[in-house]
Amino acid sequence: MSKIQMINIEGNPVNEIELSDQIFGVDVNEHVVYLVVKNILANRRQGTHSAKTRAEVRGGGKKPWRQKGTGRARQGSIRSPQWRGGGVVFAKKPRDYSYTTPKKVRRLALKSVLTSKLKDNEIIVLDKLEMNEIKTKTFANILKAIKADRKALVVINDNDENIVKSARNIANVKTSYVKDINVYDLLKYNSLIITKDAIDTLEEVFN
Repeated sequence: MSKIQMINIEGNPVNEIELSDQIFGVDVNEHVVYLVVKNILANRRQGTHSAKTRAEVRGGGKKPWRQKGTGRARQGSIRSPQWRGGGVVFAKKPRDYSYTTPKKVRRLALKSVLTSKLKDNEIIVLDKLEMNEIKTKTFANILKAIKADRKALVVINDNDENIVKSARNIANVKTSYVKDINVYDLLKYNSLIITKDAIDTLEEVFN
């Protein structure tokens, strides 16, 4: 098992904990990570784009000039794609880009990223993360004390309004519940700040 130093919100070492090799010690599979990130981004697409074909553009019912004898190319409508104001040849229409990847693939990708984070010393484990009030400055001081990167993902076990609301006004800092973490967010943020309770929940789910 891998070991990591656990600290408190003042940045002082508290204890050393062991992390499960089934989650934090797997062989990193970059291709699987790519597939899952691609899936996440596709599922976030709105797919509301829409353009008009020549059949949907207003006007153009009359043939602009006779077929022969003018010396110009034959034209059937001023709303053909080559005309200014004409329709689009292969017009984009609203569609659903979402699809699913197998559960085993998603889990392997998550474990691969967590393993990579641990190897790169980008995981900060807190014994607990509690706040008595909603105060952005206090949370910013906590991040400074634990030496978190400017881009930080804070993972907590349960809903804590004080933490979520204190962190949301800090640029490049995001809070997430352990059940909602995903590969894309783990890659996007440099520091992963996670509580001991959240790690226990992760190991309970994935082991």
